[in-house]
Amino acid sequence: MPSGRGVRPTGHTLLRVGTASFLVHRRSAAVAGALTLLLAVACVASLCWGRNVVPPGEVLKVVFGAPSDHEFTVGTLRLPRLATGLLVGAALGVAGGLIQTVARNPLASPDIIGVTHGAAAVTVAAMTYGLVSADVMPYVSIAGGLLAGGLVYLLAWRGGMHAARFVLIGIGCALALRAVTQLLLTKGDSVAAQQAVVWMTGSLNGRGWDQAVPLAWALLVLLPLVLWAARAQRTATLDDATATALGVRIGRLRLGLAGTGILLAALATGAAGPVDFVALLAPQVARRLTRGARIPLLSAGLLGALIVVVGDMLARMLLYPTELPVGVLTAAIGAPYLIWLIARGRTGGKA
Repeated sequence: MPSGRGVRPTGHTLLRVGTASFLVHRRSAAVAGALTLLLAVACVASLCWGRNVVPPGEVLKVVFGAPSDHEFTVGTLRLPRLATGLLVGAALGVAGGLIQTVARNPLASPDIIGVTHGAAAVTVAAMTYGLVSADVMPYVSIAGGLLAGGLVYLLAWRGGMHAARFVLIGIGCALALRAVTQLLLTKGDSVAAQQAVVWMTGSLNGRGWDQAVPLAWALLVLLPLVLWAARAQRTATLDDATATALGVRIGRLRLGLAGTGILLAALATGAAGPVDFVALLAPQVARRLTRGARIPLLSAGLLGALIVVVGDMLARMLLYPTELPVGVLTAAIGAPYLIWLIARGRTGGKA
């Protein structure tokens, strides 16, 4: 007679922690472990390399609180910047995964559907016209991103969420917001406009604990919501008819997933500016590495953090002593990937 336990899916392992049990995809776990190792190596390398090269042993001393002659270089200058990059990259990776799940489209990401453009438009307006102080500016960016994301979702809703409409309206809003931003740059104070242009490239230069700590607390508060989203992913991919037959309120579910992704992207943009293409690139690469039916949010977050950390390290070193914004490097990687996705779609392949 059947035991009632069900059949364990192929490639999965049942992990028991006390009275709780979890079904773990073995390849996804292996990919997450490998990405964690690569990220640890990249973090040490980022703390070592710069104008002054610091030995790895001294870096580890500073990280673990031991006395070191390199406390200022590593602990004061590089470590806060690295922490901000890690958090920004992880938030963007997870945000892109959630938005692509809702849209069911690999082209959907916060920088494509207008979230980062909304943050940029509001921030540029505040900077060029001196509306708020520098301390409040990150919160202004977050508000702009949330408003833009909410507007896209509201305009795309017609008795339900249609994936293609969501992406197309998002692209249209992004173009409109970009035009507004350019208009503000030409009409505002020239010095403030130049500062706004630098912010719009997405940079970790000058980022410290003032950006890293609030972002860390915000992500910690959102962690239960992200864990819920990871579980809800499998249901969100159902079509409307199937979800209705199963009694699932698919509209509310997709709203929760999209809202979580938009909030994460807005927080990341507020901390470092619009770091483009990370949210587009990380989820799809993570999905291809794990070969799963859904985007693995853990791997997407780790890969997003890895892209930002490595990109920032290369941005500091490639044209030394000139320092590039990390957004320039991520755009150089992400733009060809976007072209490849579009070209692949035209040839009939499914991205």
